[in-house]
Amino acid sequence: QVQLAESGGGLVQPGGSLRLSCAASGFTFSKYAMSWYRQVPGKERELVAVITSAGGSTISAASVKGRFTISRDNAKNTVYLQMNSLKPEDTAVYSCSVYVSPKRSWGQGTQVTVSS
Repeated sequence: QVQLAESGGGLVQPGGSLRLSCAASGFTFSKYAMSWYRQVPGKERELVAVITSAGGSTISAASVKGRFTISRDNAKNTVYLQMNSLKPEDTAVYSCSVYVSPKRSWGQGTQVTVSS
């Protein structure tokens, strides 16, 4: 079955950087678009970025555009989220996700906390 495992979260000061990784298994990774979402307790989950199957096209939320970059390595079955110029409002649990019919699957998430 689909398995997604995020890593790379942690505590970082405002203005700092983190790179999140999501290792995927259980499906043909190179054939599927991948997404990163984030969620703060009490708020709706927010789509952060999407990357197409071959990595040729990406979409980012307006709130992170110019600061976050999604990428993937199909040889390693891994999708990344490079986060620069982090702000306190970026604090959330970040999860990767994939839609493999008939359902969307999620990883367990990794906590990112931006605080001085």
